[in-house]
Amino acid sequence: MADPIYHLAQERRLVTALPGPRSKELAARRDAVVAKGVSSSSPFYVAQADGGVLVDADGNSVIDLGAGIAVTSVGASAPHVVHNVQEAVANFTHSSFATTPYEGYVAVCEQLAELTPGTFAKKTVLVNSGAEAVENAIKIARHATGRAAVAVAENAFHGRTNLTMALTTKAMPYKVGFGPFAPEIYHFPSSNPFREPEPITGEQAAQRAIDYLETTVGADHLACLLQEPIQGEGGFIVPAEGYLPTLQAWCHEHGIVFILDEIQCGFCRSGKWFACEYEGVEPDLITTAKALGGGLPLAAVTGRAEIMDSAQAGGLGGTYGGNPISCAASLGAIETMKEWDLPARARAIESAIRSKVGPLVGSGSVGDVRGRGAMMAVEFVKPGTKEPDAARAGQVASELLHEGVIVLTCGIYGNCVRFLPSLVIPADLLDEALDLFVAAASR
Repeated sequence: MADPIYHLAQERRLVTALPGPRSKELAARRDAVVAKGVSSSSPFYVAQADGGVLVDADGNSVIDLGAGIAVTSVGASAPHVVHNVQEAVANFTHSSFATTPYEGYVAVCEQLAELTPGTFAKKTVLVNSGAEAVENAIKIARHATGRAAVAVAENAFHGRTNLTMALTTKAMPYKVGFGPFAPEIYHFPSSNPFREPEPITGEQAAQRAIDYLETTVGADHLACLLQEPIQGEGGFIVPAEGYLPTLQAWCHEHGIVFILDEIQCGFCRSGKWFACEYEGVEPDLITTAKALGGGLPLAAVTGRAEIMDSAQAGGLGGTYGGNPISCAASLGAIETMKEWDLPARARAIESAIRSKVGPLVGSGSVGDVRGRGAMMAVEFVKPGTKEPDAARAGQVASELLHEGVIVLTCGIYGNCVRFLPSLVIPADLLDEALDLFVAAASR
């Protein structure tokens, strides 16, 4: 296993207050021209990034535990990605695969066929974003089955387009004022071990979902069932063991396409190449994005060849889908994941987080620490209860930000702080950030 290569010093270094004067100047320019609906959780502007740090426009070096929302898993300037992009952009910047195809698109699809779960024949369509991948997966499932209804887990987040807003549970800020939404979407109760009124098994949680869907929709009306193996925006919820296999078995029994959304948890983030591998689940279709592009926009739907091939020629694709520069970046990112054994690095990150943060559970306002690999979250509650405490989560995130550590919040109640570092973050830098988090959460 090779060691990561960094071109920036991997250190936390504050030379101004945050934000500094240059970032304040940029913020003023932004206010004049950028829509207010586009928000940013950090007040400073990035100039460089590498490994586990961001350097802002004022020269401050901050520890990044967000990784562009799980995108820069290989780091924000990994050598293989940079080399591939530089070489590709010198050849040509664009040639729509719908008109004049090129090798990079095919090569990414070959990698996805090799790496995604399942020994069956697989095919792929490349698109631009996670939301677009989810929309295409549903299009394909509807076409393949001739059915319209879509089952989606509660607490889900699948995007901000019209269809994916209908799939997403959380109203504010994602849905308020943007309706009406796409029809034939049915939200079923999912597995959330921390918030079950009484402990139940994964099989029981799945049966609860099945009973609900059979009663309210009917299995023979469902085109597909959509689930995140680890729910991201919902709060980094890992369903109880047995939940996913039970749902999959029911789907197969009734001809329902079983779709897993691994846009955030896929590509080594969970400690395996894909999170569903923990229970040996092989989805009919899998959606990927984020880390797939190595920092450039790229997403995919990969699945059983007979399902993927059900759509007519021209029914899938788009002008920019599988852009050649993004494909080059993706191939560099996948090469890096293999060379640096990033699943193992993700598991080491989980061990560090559990060791440092795990002892806080049950004391003060920390109710739960959960997740897999480098996709971990801390849920804040009112002490002695399970009542969500979003204010406390926001306060801890704000304190860390001003000390030079970026963390993101999440959760259906907004009461979770999530850790999504680059998988190549140096161990000592991660330890420093975790020590600061523990101090802030303990105050």
